[in-house]
Amino acid sequence: MTDPLLAALPERLAAHVALALTALAAGIAVALPLGVWASRRPRVALSVGAVAGAVQTVPSLALLAFMVPLLAAMGLRAIGYLPALLALSLYSVLPVLRNTVAAMRALDPAVLEAADGVGMTPGQRLFRVELPLAAPLVVAGVRTSVVWTVGSATLSTPVGATSLGDYIFAGLQTSNHRSVLVGCVASALLALALDAIVALAERGFVRRRRAWIASALVALLVIVAGASVTLARGRRASGRGAITIGAKTFTEQYILARVLSRQIQRRAGSEARVLDSLGSTVAFDALAANQIDAYVDYTGTLWTTILHRAEIIRDRRRLRDELDRALRARYGVRIVASLGFENTYAIAVRRSLATERRLRTITDLARESPSLSIAGDYEIFSRPEWRTIEQAYAPRFASQRSMDPALLYDAARSGQVDAITAFSTDGRIATYDLVVCDDDRAVIPPYDAVVLVSARVARERPDVVAALAALERSIDAAAMRAANARVDAQHEDPGRVAETLLRR
Repeated sequence: MTDPLLAALPERLAAHVALALTALAAGIAVALPLGVWASRRPRVALSVGAVAGAVQTVPSLALLAFMVPLLAAMGLRAIGYLPALLALSLYSVLPVLRNTVAAMRALDPAVLEAADGVGMTPGQRLFRVELPLAAPLVVAGVRTSVVWTVGSATLSTPVGATSLGDYIFAGLQTSNHRSVLVGCVASALLALALDAIVALAERGFVRRRRAWIASALVALLVIVAGASVTLARGRRASGRGAITIGAKTFTEQYILARVLSRQIQRRAGSEARVLDSLGSTVAFDALAANQIDAYVDYTGTLWTTILHRAEIIRDRRRLRDELDRALRARYGVRIVASLGFENTYAIAVRRSLATERRLRTITDLARESPSLSIAGDYEIFSRPEWRTIEQAYAPRFASQRSMDPALLYDAARSGQVDAITAFSTDGRIATYDLVVCDDDRAVIPPYDAVVLVSARVARERPDVVAALAALERSIDAAAMRAANARVDAQHEDPGRVAETLLRR
């Protein structure tokens, strides 16, 4: 029986190779001539190095996230390969650029003078003398860039680019350490293999042995050819008319994306593929731009984060209707089904702490907050919902930190933090024996799970809309919690858990 975890490895590895090598080639094509030119102009070299260094200081995820709205504004494809390629190309420039400038400046003036003395033109001197002498240091910069780029390519998952990062992000969010290990080991081996190939070429340059350079080029061509063939097969298998389903970066989304894809395959007879681990706003932006076709979101998120509405509507039916009208008018996006459960933000604490401090409500928690610490996911403390909680309850926590959502529950269970922002349908609340504090002042908006479809699908694929609409009120909160627990605690495959939900 095929291991579902390893079945996707060839395609993800091939995509990672193609993305990393293309970004490297683009980076080297910019950095090498720029470095040669800047080495002859000290002031220019200082400015160019400063700009390249500034780009390097921007966190990879931030640069990738910035590329999405930038490309969308330009009318280009804002998710997938292109934003990842542009960001990685920028990251690959600095090591090659700096080493090229340093190597060219370190050349012996007597050698250059001798080249001029024998009548060499500037071009002949560059290609026959300067670049061969500078090659070892330049190639050292390329080797550094190889390792950086292969490693950074794993971060392209949140913008929808297939890579080995798919294993890492999914594994972190579902507590599947085997998945994380597969992604990390495969990425490390790829970096070592490419570094060895570049080192082989470097030896050839230094020792003037063309056979070594030719061997390196052949090895590189074999890797590129293998990646291209694997990617071509994967794209043919996915089909040109496949419906693309998006998923955000947590367990419930992985499961529900597969529920949608299987429902489309069964009811509409269309192929469907899933793009996992998209950033929260990236998923909606991609849907609005018709670059994905459907995904599950939550009414509270759409109301506060997408539409930026401050009014809290407690009536869940009214909230859905208001959202549907606003999303259709502004983006052409439609809500085609409410799945039947709510996954709202919640604040959870260890049961022992809740018993000791008598914490039953957020009011109780706010009273004790000066002696407690709280942790949340990356976005909660900057979201309107948290500002509403602060205005209503005025908590004053001793410390407040953000961390990966996959680590929150372990941090609470082990006592590293006292309270966490949780999701009400997360199975780990019960598994880790946490207690949810009641929102006694009812300030957190409803978070009903709803199925969204793009304007294109709503217009052109009524069969897909009908298939997804049939999911109306098909999953309750208890079933969703149990499904999440099967993935998080028992490490079951999200696709198999999705099948169970559909059979219900």
